[in-house]
Amino acid sequence: MSEVLDYATAGPLTDLCGIDADVLRSVPVEPVDICRLARGLVIQPQDARALDLSAERLGENQIRPANRLIEALVRLETTPLDVPRGPSRRVVGTCRHFAVISCALLRYRGITSRVRCGFATYFQLGQGLDHWITEYWKDSENRWVRIDSEILGQSILEHPEDLRAGEFLNGGEAWAAFRDGRLDAATFGVDGTENWGPAEIRGNTIKDLAALNKVETLPWDEWGRMDASYKGETGPEYDDLLDTIARICIQDDTAALAELYARDELRVPTELLR
Repeated sequence: MSEVLDYATAGPLTDLCGIDADVLRSVPVEPVDICRLARGLVIQPQDARALDLSAERLGENQIRPANRLIEALVRLETTPLDVPRGPSRRVVGTCRHFAVISCALLRYRGITSRVRCGFATYFQLGQGLDHWITEYWKDSENRWVRIDSEILGQSILEHPEDLRAGEFLNGGEAWAAFRDGRLDAATFGVDGTENWGPAEIRGNTIKDLAALNKVETLPWDEWGRMDASYKGETGPEYDDLLDTIARICIQDDTAALAELYARDELRVPTELLR
């Protein structure tokens, strides 16, 4: 692998600077054990609402940086991260927050890892639902292992610690499959919303490019021509650009990924790094 992007070190949103070492001292060293921690650290907004948490607490899902997510956890309970927390003492977040916290802790342990934005095919039969996961590099098998921290310990899949081909499609994989006629874009989108179709796949392809450059945005962040795409105001030229992005993401050429991401319309603006 190229060293242009060092996935074993933190990016701007996975840096754990400022976190007390006592909070992190018991973080495990094995990748699956590390990712398993996220299940006890994050609670989905719908579950948080069922607990009647305050509006301020519900707003935690707007937090981007991992160190601020951990700080929010510490304010709730000053215990090491491996100590079980009750649901109300977990930070409110989406699948992206499960993935980002997992990635931040993996990188804290020096493990080559990254977040991926795309679609899960295992929640609803025949649908690809907007989703974020983590993956880490396994030297002994010379491959990336995809792991869904959110569903570890659940019965949704037999092997959430090692997702099989096709169970999760990153943005580029979904876009390439759509363009080749291998999937129906109308079945790919955000659960519980009207946001389905090619524009959702375009958006996740751009977000996945950013994540591959170690910038893991919020699921609803928009920049560049993404808003125009969601409104149906982009044309063939933009889709050609998406073809290029998808191809480079699938090839996993880190030098090309960094060069592509350097383009103004694709780079995440500074205000979305806070």
